[in-house]
Amino acid sequence: MKKSLFILLVITVSFYSCSKTEEPIPTPEPTPQQPGQPTPAPLLIPQIFSQNILAPFIPSNNPQTIEGVALGRKLFFDPILSGDGTQACADCHSPEFSFTDSNQFSTGITMQQGNRNSMAVFNVAWNWNGKFFWDGRANSLEAQALGPVVNPIEMNNTWPNAVASLQADPNYPSLFNTAFGTSTIDSNLVAMAIAQFERTLISANSRFDQFLLGQIALTPQELNGFNLFMDENGGDCFHCHGGANNPLWTDNDFHNNGLDATFTDNGRGIVTGNPADNGKFKSPSLRNLAYTAPYMHDGRFATLDEVLDHYSIGLVNSPTIDPLMKFVGQGGVQLTPSEKADLKAFLLSLTDNDFITNPAFQDPNP
Repeated sequence: MKKSLFILLVITVSFYSCSKTEEPIPTPEPTPQQPGQPTPAPLLIPQIFSQNILAPFIPSNNPQTIEGVALGRKLFFDPILSGDGTQACADCHSPEFSFTDSNQFSTGITMQQGNRNSMAVFNVAWNWNGKFFWDGRANSLEAQALGPVVNPIEMNNTWPNAVASLQADPNYPSLFNTAFGTSTIDSNLVAMAIAQFERTLISANSRFDQFLLGQIALTPQELNGFNLFMDENGGDCFHCHGGANNPLWTDNDFHNNGLDATFTDNGRGIVTGNPADNGKFKSPSLRNLAYTAPYMHDGRFATLDEVLDHYSIGLVNSPTIDPLMKFVGQGGVQLTPSEKADLKAFLLSLTDNDFITNPAFQDPNP
């Protein structure tokens, strides 16, 4: 049996989408807003965040506004940005699945599929290293929003065509004028609006959040699972996903977590060109795992049980495997069935059921 740890009750301050691999996406050029026109709408920071992690990152050229968020929400759910007007951002990032896709790979408008699972979109305002997508090729949330529209296996459009569709719409020019002080639409403004909406997608009301705030008690099984999560000789999960002092439940960094001996997808290495980064992918948040299956960058695991089996007995060595995978020599951390059940119970305590039904995050389009 693995040794147990005392429950971590003293909280310390810490820092903390799906497509085929591409070249890095640059940050859009700033598009100044006309001062005084839109209504400021600062993010409502949950208590569990404000006492544990740094402030959210809001670009100075794209402050949160009521009008900008509303426009971004409308755009996020509107298929108008796609080449044939049939696919929206929300088709691959659905609220009911915690803003990801329940399919292993999402299908674009030409019925092609990518080779990576759609990443969940929440708490992105706290992505402290500013790298988005599984490989970190986008250097801002605004840059991330630009990519899927022109990706041939996703929305398969061009920005001039997408902008022309928006410009010809009876409603969008005035909405852009209200949000950004101009009725002349461009791709940067579209990306800025979508990014504003995505920054409002905050998940912070799981059972474990409530436990840390002293509002509820966890079950003995959930507490045992948390002990295993934090135990270097147990589940040893906290190095890449943080602990009670990191409510993001990710380090936002890139790791080779022992999935393969050789790589058909080099991940972060494609972006950096550094062979030492081959096979590294971004650590996703462990929040809302009840809704975000399938798991891993390629969606290879359909269930959480398969994920736990991987780390327990399925680790595979490779030249770039992360040193944190220190049990690779024995195939993994070798959890017993009861330990895996406890760890699973804890992980599911990170589920925020209110997040997926929040009315502010649903489709506003008639």
